[in-house]
Amino acid sequence: MNLPFSHAPAAQGLYDPQFEHDACGVAFVADLHGRASHRIVEQALTALHNLDHRGAAGAEPSSGDGAGITVQVPDRFLREVVDFPLPAPGAYVVGTVFLPDDDDAAAQVRELVEQTAADEELHVIGWRDVPSVSDSLGPTARSVMPRFAQVFIVGGAGSKAERGIDLDRRAYCLRKVVERKAREAQLELYFPSLSARTLVYKGMLTTDQLGTVFPDLTDPRFESAIGLVHSRFSTNTFPSWPLAHPYRYIAHNGEINTIRGNRNWMRTRETLLESDLIPGDLKRLFPICTPEVSDSASFDEVLELLHMGGRSLPHAVLMMIPEAWENNPAMSAGRRAFYEFHACLMEAWDGPACVNFTDGTVIGAVLDRNGLRPGRWWQTADGLVVLGSESGVLDIDPADVVAKGRLQPGRMFLVDTARGEIRSDDDIKAELAAEHPYDEWLHAGLMQLDELPERDHVSFTHESVTRRQQIFGYTEEELRLIIAPMAKAGAEEIGSMGTDTPVAVLSKRPRLLFDYFSELFAQVTNPPLDAIREELVTSLSGAIGPEQNLFTPGPASCRQIVIPRPVIDNDELAKIWHINADGDMPGFRCQLIDGRYRVHGGGEALGAALERVRRECSAAVDAGARILILSDRDCDADNAPIPSLLLTSAVHQHLVRTGERTQVGLVVETGEAREVHHIALLIGYGAAAVNPYLAFETIDDLVANGMINGISADKGIKNYVKALSKGVLKVMSKMGISTIQSYTGAQVFEAFGLAQPLVEEYFGGTPSRLGGVGLKSLAEEAAARHASAYPLVPTSRAHRRLDVGGEYQWRREGELHVFNPETVFLLQHSTRSRQYDVFRKYTDRVDELSREGATLRGLFEFRTDRRAPVPLDEVEPVSEIVKRFATGAMSYGSISAEAHETLAIAMNR
Repeated sequence: MNLPFSHAPAAQGLYDPQFEHDACGVAFVADLHGRASHRIVEQALTALHNLDHRGAAGAEPSSGDGAGITVQVPDRFLREVVDFPLPAPGAYVVGTVFLPDDDDAAAQVRELVEQTAADEELHVIGWRDVPSVSDSLGPTARSVMPRFAQVFIVGGAGSKAERGIDLDRRAYCLRKVVERKAREAQLELYFPSLSARTLVYKGMLTTDQLGTVFPDLTDPRFESAIGLVHSRFSTNTFPSWPLAHPYRYIAHNGEINTIRGNRNWMRTRETLLESDLIPGDLKRLFPICTPEVSDSASFDEVLELLHMGGRSLPHAVLMMIPEAWENNPAMSAGRRAFYEFHACLMEAWDGPACVNFTDGTVIGAVLDRNGLRPGRWWQTADGLVVLGSESGVLDIDPADVVAKGRLQPGRMFLVDTARGEIRSDDDIKAELAAEHPYDEWLHAGLMQLDELPERDHVSFTHESVTRRQQIFGYTEEELRLIIAPMAKAGAEEIGSMGTDTPVAVLSKRPRLLFDYFSELFAQVTNPPLDAIREELVTSLSGAIGPEQNLFTPGPASCRQIVIPRPVIDNDELAKIWHINADGDMPGFRCQLIDGRYRVHGGGEALGAALERVRRECSAAVDAGARILILSDRDCDADNAPIPSLLLTSAVHQHLVRTGERTQVGLVVETGEAREVHHIALLIGYGAAAVNPYLAFETIDDLVANGMINGISADKGIKNYVKALSKGVLKVMSKMGISTIQSYTGAQVFEAFGLAQPLVEEYFGGTPSRLGGVGLKSLAEEAAARHASAYPLVPTSRAHRRLDVGGEYQWRREGELHVFNPETVFLLQHSTRSRQYDVFRKYTDRVDELSREGATLRGLFEFRTDRRAPVPLDEVEPVSEIVKRFATGAMSYGSISAEAHETLAIAMNR
């Protein structure tokens, strides 16, 4: 079912609704002492008007991306506009409801709400049709505009849920169950809010349309002590009524770059959830993250769950957006323990984010650890507090301002209207850190990998290493240009951008599965993180081991092994494998999973091996295993390695689907991975740690044979681990992700050249726009590599050698290159001699190479049989088109004033 009240199509062509992201304007206005008034609502709408430039509209200026407001329940106003009696304030729930425009469907939805309320021990005491004026709306917004209603609910007879948060918990259950039932019945239904404390008005509107479309907001009787507003700018997406902000608790400016992983982890955590506070069987509330919504909407749903489960709203926010604690020596021990403990419970929702939040009593904001979104606040002498994503959201006399400031990275700004104070970041976090003995729990639960007993080191012969290098497709070029330089210098070799070789699916040579993937880019993050200069906010440290119920924190919640970096050497892997050798640490029991398949069985044998692996993993979890080691060691003439990325993702996706994923940590022992890209992919698809054992053994062999001079094998391996780890951090940073814990399982990649059934089965949620090869082709490529190690005609030891390579540098027997000696000569000769006929030979040769498979575009041809050409006199000239070029949308801060001015001059010219 598509998102209700949206004109966005289902996934088709290059559009996919999973790419919903926002870049928006956000502000709030609050009375410090909790005094409700219409003035606060008016000021919030004024602030929203002044954020108009932060929102967006399409070709129709009257159809906006979204605007909305969260207020306290306006009790006095509601009593005067409904025709039925209301209980005392806080003793009833009111919700804004988007209903279908069809009479029969709307009646069906109302009946569903009332029946479900009765099932949840609640009682609907009445409905109100919310007045709306749609004259100002554009055709697009009006075409999917819902009906607006408000539903009023009280606790049923004998219910213990009488008021406030307890009543909200039961209303939360009602909303989740009704939403699920509506999806199953294919009925359009959406609750912008359903609470005893807050009320939301929002829609597919421009900032100035909010108060016009909903006259309630301009009624003098409509009062609140808070007003949280938002103007939406959806990036590369279609707007809709439900995706406008605010949501039930938050309004968000930014994007969550780890959203696929966050949703997957929440999906599998559902099996562990138990709560004494949220009534009934929690399974009826799943999925926690509603399908097909934006990253902000999913964030709000998880925040709501944590709050309903007993945590204060600030506590829940800091679990999802923790400040940078890992490398901060100035942080207090208590606060560090608070963050380290909660990192064992769940990963951060990482990305540039300014999250404003409210439960109707407290209202606040928090910035991500990098501080990549702006925020300013002011307090006046009469108790008015204003916060905005930029200055100028309200015209305030400077003489009235008694305090002001800006949001800082990882810091929280909080207005508590019950206490009548702005609470300091230090006080908030000190109070939260003192709630439980987090440091004692960590001491009892966490184990450091570095502190585990050392194990024996094993070496291998040159012949053994070379044969296995052939199995995994190593080339002489990789040894010379990739592995040896990293082992010597502890850093990746620097190369030029781009590649002139065919993409993996078009290559005539057997390619690794890693080559079929590329990392996505962060749509709204600008600029990317500087992982070198901002190392304080980044972290490669993670933990491996089972998770526990989110709602019952304790020492068992952090029964995990801390791994300082995602790449582990052979000795560290042996430590993990032997951690429970004596049987005295059952919480860390390891299980080795055979990651090989019968090579001569082709794609069928590869598929069967993956099924076997998934069965073995589930059986191991059932038997008490808490760490799974996926290994492709000990390949022989009959058994080849399952591509490690396929193996890892297949297991990760399977355990997510079965709800077992958070019960185990995944370690990948593979001879295939040797580049940063390989490691990043394995982590991105679920591995907590990667042991590229053959790369280490290769370094041993290179040192022993004199190809690496001046360092020992141990030093070379340490340098190589350092280089891989730094490289992964660089890759994460380009995506705007700060911590390896958030990157793990985040799936921030797209596949290119893989068949859709294969992607859906083993890489669920990964974009694959063009289709391509399946298991059969992957097995054929693996078999081709395997055959070089075990040829039909045996090769003597003296003649055993690796393929020359040719991926990075042109080789006659290597990969196809667009820039080769012939094309380079033709280009240079034509430019030096200024002979156009020679230049045409160059371009013709490049086109031939493209058609041979060097580029995807070379496979396309223009079709001339579809329609008649457009007459040239109907085509707008370039001289007119360039008059509309503009650069002002680039935010000041991402580029300098000088750059802005220079670009403006260029556009004017």
